[in-house]
Amino acid sequence: MTLQSSFLKIPYRHRTLAILCSLTTLTYMDRICISIVGVRMKSDLQLNNEQFGWVLAAFALAYALFEIPSGMLGDRIGPRKVFIRIVIFWSIFTAITGLVNGLISLLLVRFLFGMGESGTYPNSILVVSRWFPVKETGKALSWVGIGSQLGSAIAPLIIVPLAIRYGWRIPFFVLAGIGILWVRICTSWFRDFPSEMRSMPEEEKSWIERNCHHDIHQAQVPWKKIFLNSTLWPLMLMYFCCQWANYFFIAWMPVYLQEGRGFSEHSMKTIMSSLFAVGITGFLIGGASGDRFISKFGLKKGRRTTGILGLGMCSILLMTAALTSNNMVTAVCLIGANFSFSFSVMTSYAVCADIGRNNVGTVTGAMNFFGQMGAFFLAIIFGRIVQVTHQFNYPIYLLAIVILSGCLLWLAIDPEKSLPVVEN
Repeated sequence: MTLQSSFLKIPYRHRTLAILCSLTTLTYMDRICISIVGVRMKSDLQLNNEQFGWVLAAFALAYALFEIPSGMLGDRIGPRKVFIRIVIFWSIFTAITGLVNGLISLLLVRFLFGMGESGTYPNSILVVSRWFPVKETGKALSWVGIGSQLGSAIAPLIIVPLAIRYGWRIPFFVLAGIGILWVRICTSWFRDFPSEMRSMPEEEKSWIERNCHHDIHQAQVPWKKIFLNSTLWPLMLMYFCCQWANYFFIAWMPVYLQEGRGFSEHSMKTIMSSLFAVGITGFLIGGASGDRFISKFGLKKGRRTTGILGLGMCSILLMTAALTSNNMVTAVCLIGANFSFSFSVMTSYAVCADIGRNNVGTVTGAMNFFGQMGAFFLAIIFGRIVQVTHQFNYPIYLLAIVILSGCLLWLAIDPEKSLPVVEN
């Protein structure tokens, strides 16, 4: 059996999921690159930790500000056009990052890069809501999340050797080229709806359309009514807390390991790759466990159980990592903390699909706006605390407390309170 014939036997929705997974893989490779080369970049551009924090924050702020508009745009014109715009835009500014020579230009470029990446997840969740039946949503979302961990795990293995041999600028050019290649694949194959795929079996098309979250007979809910949903506000606040952990792992952790804990660049590379490789397992187990919890406890209690377990353990392990003086224990705790984070994070997106109906992109964009504002504050506060106290563990204590707050907010989230039905 040839590789092509094997591919043709894969259901079309799973091929679409491969496109999404590759997108989030590339997203995080580009996003984490600046952190992997952070120590080298700071030295070359003469940046202190507080200034570097503002550089990381510039991305998060732009990502947050354009997340809701990008989600709403996907609801209106379809995710395919948004994906093409996103990847071309961010690839351009990924390449330009490798050309900057000072703080001001770096701040501007990273802001524009964040603008370019905004909308990736709202539109990915929108695709899942259109291409997958409800009972497969949890597992499909897990694979979307796995892409982020896969990209973050692969990135150090590619970026560190390139940076050592050619300097910190070259990895940005390489990643930009990969982005343009992805656009070519998306343009030629991906479509917004199963019904638009001419070669897709009619049986699979009709089965998906009967059982997915998206309903062609329902109109979109006005955005003002969306924000009156009683579950959306605790969901957004929870995700504000949740993204403190995520942005620590992808933005500050390489610097924390090297400057705060004294690990070498090669040791940092190994720990970072291991951390995100284990995160893939967290997504897989979290997706399967989440579906099982729902079967056993029902939708509301099942989603809450997954969220509370993941964020609760993440908080405990982060606090332990900061309290111990043993570097090996710290590394293990940080790896475990990302596993716990990964176990629960896609449950947040599942709730967006649960309550969003045909407004999944807008709902996810609203949640991710709050999440990226959390990332923005983490980036600034972490750098400021380190710059003032010269202690890297102090901001970890704060991080653990914020994550615990997010864990408790899950008690107020009810995925059964979906948006009202508006008939076309």
